[in-house]
Amino acid sequence: MELTTVPTVLTENSSLSPVTAEWELIHTIIPPYIFTISLAGLLFNSFVLVVFFAHKDRLTVAEIYLSNMALADFILLCSLPFWAMNILNEFNWPYGEALCKIVNALIIINFYTSIFTLVMISIDRYIAFVKPMKASWLRRTLYAKVICFILWILGVLLSTPTIAHRKVKFFEDYETTSCVLDYTHDSYWKLAHQIVINVVGFVLPVLVIVFSSGNIIKVLSERRESVGFHHTSDKKATVLVYAVTLVFLLCWGPFQVITFLDILCDVNVLDEKLWSDSLDIGGQLSAYLAFLNSVLNPLLYVFSGQYFRKKVSAIYRKTRYQRRGSDMTTYKLSAVSTYINRTEQIKPVVITLQEK
Repeated sequence: MELTTVPTVLTENSSLSPVTAEWELIHTIIPPYIFTISLAGLLFNSFVLVVFFAHKDRLTVAEIYLSNMALADFILLCSLPFWAMNILNEFNWPYGEALCKIVNALIIINFYTSIFTLVMISIDRYIAFVKPMKASWLRRTLYAKVICFILWILGVLLSTPTIAHRKVKFFEDYETTSCVLDYTHDSYWKLAHQIVINVVGFVLPVLVIVFSSGNIIKVLSERRESVGFHHTSDKKATVLVYAVTLVFLLCWGPFQVITFLDILCDVNVLDEKLWSDSLDIGGQLSAYLAFLNSVLNPLLYVFSGQYFRKKVSAIYRKTRYQRRGSDMTTYKLSAVSTYINRTEQIKPVVITLQEK
């Protein structure tokens, strides 16, 4: 189950128009929802990228990962409006096979890159809180940049099944031309691809995030007991750890559950005919719920960070100072111009008096 699929519901004239309330709901709600999260996410993540780019020479390891995730989310959200238009067009894909492959490849690449970056943020936070002395040498900006590059390469490699099997096909029974994953002659590829999405794209990242979060919370709890009071910074860090893990699970959990159920259908553990309609609808709804995480990421990881707010304040003060400097320069130039004009007007009068 991956993103948009062709519905299995047929009308009496074999068109793609859905006859169930669920498909009517998808056609009505999902496109405006996609446009909304795309616009909001692009604004949030572009703001994050602008702030980080303005301080690119002074970024910490965590901020490098945050900017990488913001870039991944930004590119991911750029691809979503194509699917909104696809749904509005009743799953007729009008953009050609090349764009069918490119758009889906970008979604998968940034799906993995965003999740892996989230894992690296958790690991970096784990090192900072739990192993601040023993593993501090791992928290170098050069290493972070190299890791980000590796994550993008890994995302490209994991998107190769999508690039190979995404095709634009005409379905005579549905009377539609759709961009679909075609595993007609490679059923094992579908099973392998979905297992990778489940295991590499969710189970392993969740295990790492839960392990890191659990140890961070344990260390913060021990610190509070030893110190005797609750530091404000510790409280914010604990809340952020809980929020990040919870939002990640809520956004991506349903999509991964649907994918797992589809795997069970492929291996004949579940009756595919019985589950087919539910999985089609569930795949639609859960996929776009998952992308909400790209909108929440900058809010959770960046806007709640005091250092990010300081960067924003610094940019504001710098911009304001430059504006004031520009205003002062304009004022001085205006004063000089006025003085010169007045001087030129006085000179002829002096000369006239001398001649008399």
